[in-house]
Amino acid sequence: MGKPFGYSATGEMTMNVMRTAMLLAFMTALFMGVGFLIGGQSGMIIALLIAAGMNLFSYWNSDKMVLSAYHAQEVDQRTAPEFYNMIRDLAANAGLPMPKVYIYDNPQPNAFATGRNPQNAAVAASTGLLQRLTHEEVAGVMAHELAHIQNRDTLTMTITATLAGAISMLGNFAFFFGGNRNSNNPLGIVGVLVAMIVAPLAAMLVQMAISRTREYSADRRGAEICGNPLWLASALGKIAGAAHAIPNYEAERNPATAHMFIINPLSGERMDNLFSTHPNTENRIAALQQMAGGFSNGFGGGGSTSGFRADRPQRTARSVPNTGSNSGWGRGSNEPRKGPWS
Repeated sequence: MGKPFGYSATGEMTMNVMRTAMLLAFMTALFMGVGFLIGGQSGMIIALLIAAGMNLFSYWNSDKMVLSAYHAQEVDQRTAPEFYNMIRDLAANAGLPMPKVYIYDNPQPNAFATGRNPQNAAVAASTGLLQRLTHEEVAGVMAHELAHIQNRDTLTMTITATLAGAISMLGNFAFFFGGNRNSNNPLGIVGVLVAMIVAPLAAMLVQMAISRTREYSADRRGAEICGNPLWLASALGKIAGAAHAIPNYEAERNPATAHMFIINPLSGERMDNLFSTHPNTENRIAALQQMAGGFSNGFGGGGSTSGFRADRPQRTARSVPNTGSNSGWGRGSNEPRKGPWS
């Protein structure tokens, strides 16, 4: 199918590869700088080796780490036929290989994507998302996550989360070891303070800036994949309203992963500034509403693009897919399936 609104998969991929390389170089240099402030030249060399090892480990295992942190369970056509088929149709619209599909048990409506490339990708939705949103709104959300996969965002986002967390950890090491008289720290207490405060803050700002710029791109491409920007706009409004009211304890324990979600999963209000993990939701909704006019004029009236079935009635799920678990999914494994997600 054609790619409307000037979308270029090759150009987007090339730009994201360049951004990823520059980001990883910067994060590695920052990691080495913190090591230098803690232990001088030897500390910098050790930090370089750790960073290289973490980059390699994250490349192969970042998706597994994130999915494990949120206790996500893989589903298939047997355990979650409608949700699985939705992802299959959306992936076909986007020209992507079928990703692995996961559901994690959390009342907060949210979703994320992970994986080192489109051939090794996964999308995950919370039980709260499937329970609270309509079929069309869930389609908009999952199309957004597939857009992250197509734009090669997922590798950058997961590795950045790993390195940002590691830099913060080094800041804690600085507190314990920086004041040691035998330390090789060349800047004394100043170096300790920089390692403790400035470096983790810099890592956080880079992480947030990367997430914010990519959310707008994924919103735009996700709307193209599902065929209607208003589905995603409606979903964002519902998710943002619930995210501040319903805690996500796994995310609170792993704040470095907050930028991976479609809406910031951490509690508390977030402003559209340098310190937020996501752009302001109202701004994202406004951009999608503006985009909807272009769809109605030249993209089939906001309907289905190819294989995705957009002709289902509006409805809200009352249950979630049976993953074979005896608890944590709203019913036992032998309880009858019901509702549009089973």
